[in-house]
Amino acid sequence: DLLICRSELPVQAATREKLSLFCQVPPTSVVSMHDVSNVFKVPLLLQEQGVGQLISEHFGYARMGNISPTIALSKGVASKVREERLGDWRIIANRADNCDHDVSIAIVGKYTGLSDAYTSVIKGLKHAAIEAGARLELIWVESMDLEANTKEVEPKRYEGAWAKLKAAAGVLVPGGFGDRGIEGKVLTAGYCRENRKPYLGICVGMQTAVIEFARNVMGWENANSTEFDATTQNPVVVFMPESSATVMGGTMRLGSRATIMRDSESLGRRLYGGRPVIYERHRHRYEVRPSCVPAMEAKGLRFVGQDDRRQRMELVELSGHPFFLACQFHPEYQSHPSQPAPLFLGLVLAAAGRLEKRLAADGGKLRVGAGFETAV
Repeated sequence: DLLICRSELPVQAATREKLSLFCQVPPTSVVSMHDVSNVFKVPLLLQEQGVGQLISEHFGYARMGNISPTIALSKGVASKVREERLGDWRIIANRADNCDHDVSIAIVGKYTGLSDAYTSVIKGLKHAAIEAGARLELIWVESMDLEANTKEVEPKRYEGAWAKLKAAAGVLVPGGFGDRGIEGKVLTAGYCRENRKPYLGICVGMQTAVIEFARNVMGWENANSTEFDATTQNPVVVFMPESSATVMGGTMRLGSRATIMRDSESLGRRLYGGRPVIYERHRHRYEVRPSCVPAMEAKGLRFVGQDDRRQRMELVELSGHPFFLACQFHPEYQSHPSQPAPLFLGLVLAAAGRLEKRLAADGGKLRVGAGFETAV
């Protein structure tokens, strides 16, 4: 019914006619899917060749473009909705083409050999980079390569990993399970804290930042998570199931949950546009031990986002650091091309040295997705 042809250059009329003849489809149903400057131009390329209309006609939908019959039948609504959505795509595509500076972000994880494991994180960073007008360079760092054991066994691998981490303008430590590579993530948090390098930790990336702070600032020897060391004398991260501690499926905290932003002047709240309550998605079992919080806050590690009972620590930031934030939730799960996750955008802007300028331009509170009328 429809022939979509991948090619480097636009498919010429003569080629369309030949394909139409031999594949027994109308020439209008031969679509050129040639190279474009960025992936966000693909929907526009399809629309320009009437693909939405062809699909709508094939399935007997109302002939008002590639929208649902219900919307199409609403008087005067269909055309407006279609144009607004295409308008959003054009804004994104144009922004992607007009990025005017480079920014490098190191992803320090344990699954770096299979980047698909971090697809949501990668997309979240790309969305943020477009909003920030930056060309994103990802630097992959295997967390185990930063550890002392690697230095002894493979010194060149160790040196290379640290060189990549130090070369990055910003660092992101994503989630993960198990104790492999954990010490490398702890070392990463320490390096970023001491050297004022922009840092964003997600899920276990928050936990390892707390562990590092407990060991090296609080002086709590061998502080750890009970997930990684069940016998630690200073457990700062503990098992906190939401419903059941034993029944499979009930041991994880899952889905959207409210986070109360305690401090109206915190960077975290400013990144979220000054909102007092935010909703983000979760997927974890272990959390920061609540009894450790007052002592850590007295030393400058501020838990600015908590649940409504102040028992679950959701968002933490380091006082006096240009950008050191970590969250227990997963902001990447709600990132969109037109609405990048605020924490991701903050990291990219901070890594590019443009966060304060952007906040000032936005009146002190980050405005994400300005200029878009609809969600893409």
